[in-house]
Amino acid sequence: MSGLAQAGVRAAKWSAISTVARFALQLLAQVVLARLLGPDSYGVFGMGLVIFTFSNFLATFGFSWSLAQLREISDEDIRFAFTWQLLVGLVAGVALFFAAPLVADYFHDPRVLGIVRWMSAACVINAAGSVAGNLMRRNMNFRAIGLIQLASYAVGYLAVGIPMALAGAGVNALVAAWMAQAVVVVVAGYVMCPHPIKPLLVGPQAREMVRIGTAVFFTNLINWFINNLDRLIIGRMLNAHAVGVYTAGYNLANMPNTLLLGALQPVFLAAGARVQDERTRLRNAYQQVIATVWVLLLPFFVFLAMIAPDVIKLLYGPAWSDAAPVMAVLFLAMPAYVTWGMSTPVLWNTGRAHQEMLLQLPLLPLAAGVFYVFASRGVFAAAAVAAFVLVLRGVVMGIAAFRVLGLRYRLCLGWLLRGLGLSLLVAAPVVAITLFAPSSWHPLVRLTLDGAGAAILLSATLALFPRIIGHDAAAMLVRFAPKLQPWLVPSKATAGR
Repeated sequence: MSGLAQAGVRAAKWSAISTVARFALQLLAQVVLARLLGPDSYGVFGMGLVIFTFSNFLATFGFSWSLAQLREISDEDIRFAFTWQLLVGLVAGVALFFAAPLVADYFHDPRVLGIVRWMSAACVINAAGSVAGNLMRRNMNFRAIGLIQLASYAVGYLAVGIPMALAGAGVNALVAAWMAQAVVVVVAGYVMCPHPIKPLLVGPQAREMVRIGTAVFFTNLINWFINNLDRLIIGRMLNAHAVGVYTAGYNLANMPNTLLLGALQPVFLAAGARVQDERTRLRNAYQQVIATVWVLLLPFFVFLAMIAPDVIKLLYGPAWSDAAPVMAVLFLAMPAYVTWGMSTPVLWNTGRAHQEMLLQLPLLPLAAGVFYVFASRGVFAAAAVAAFVLVLRGVVMGIAAFRVLGLRYRLCLGWLLRGLGLSLLVAAPVVAITLFAPSSWHPLVRLTLDGAGAAILLSATLALFPRIIGHDAAAMLVRFAPKLQPWLVPSKATAGR
């Protein structure tokens, strides 16, 4: 394995470790806060948050992101990126502050006003920290990034959010937690990666950085609209309770996806930027990643979709029961979402950054129309539409990546069949327990039996027939766990490495 490949594997492992730890913290904090605050408070916060993410895209425009993409950078480039990033963040924050009454009117909920105004300050805070974060990504220092993310979440939600919720602060506990997390990220990022901050309005690579930043901006703009149409329309047509239920289900369904993309996408993007002209290496890496998604992760998401009702009962309680079908249908779309997330770096690293925006642009009016028609029918209908849109995005971006890398589409059929076969194995115990176990059993007992049954069946099958996962998924496993090489048939598992 080459030095760059080894560095990529190390970075991915550190990123995965920190992401798993953050996942545990997020799950703990979300469960406690959800039980303390209820769907209504979560919904009000979700309405404000969806608008904040829009302004945050403006604030993080893309100047600092270009630092991770340029082949060579200087202190002047860093100063230029920091200066303009901060200016754009300031403008976005001020605009969001004064637009807060319009946002509250749109959602028909005056409580949104204060949330949006407080969170407008986060635009400036995030802009100030984006340069350090992208410099660490450029250097593939995912250990530092992971530690910062972990510490900031612990401070924001465990040290600030939960105590405030226990004190009766309501939705303000979520706002305070978010702001505290943002501040810790900025301070810790600069400590871990100090950089020049002296203002500079014109840099040596200003034109190229503006070009990259513009592509990032418009791409993020399209992504924001597609990602947030559901909550924008649900908040307008239904109420805060519906937004809270939908957000809880979506967040839980998206957690594993966030784990995977958080661990793999930054590493794939950073490493790919260094081998932009080595198409074969990029093709092999992408092929193995996507194969792993559809062969090994599809069964995992199918299992999670089937146990969704018991998960909601155990973690959130009966007040959140409506979130279970939302979570289940979104889990089924997550393999497509991961495919989208891992296809994006292929376009960026082959000089086709603009294609991500152009390919997804036609999906925007389609998604808006379907959401508008079905959102009024309830949160499950909205979740089904969201899952449909996620699948469309995964298909569109996957096709684009396949074309760029010259991959054969028929590969997908083999991966899908293998994944569906393994999905049937993990689904069988859940179906059996649902049919024959008493409904009065505690959710933890049912989940334990579901997990044990699925694990036994899957492990036994893979032990007896290791080749069932295929050459590409095996190659990916061997990259991260070389000791599996003899078991996964060396002659095939190591090919293409």
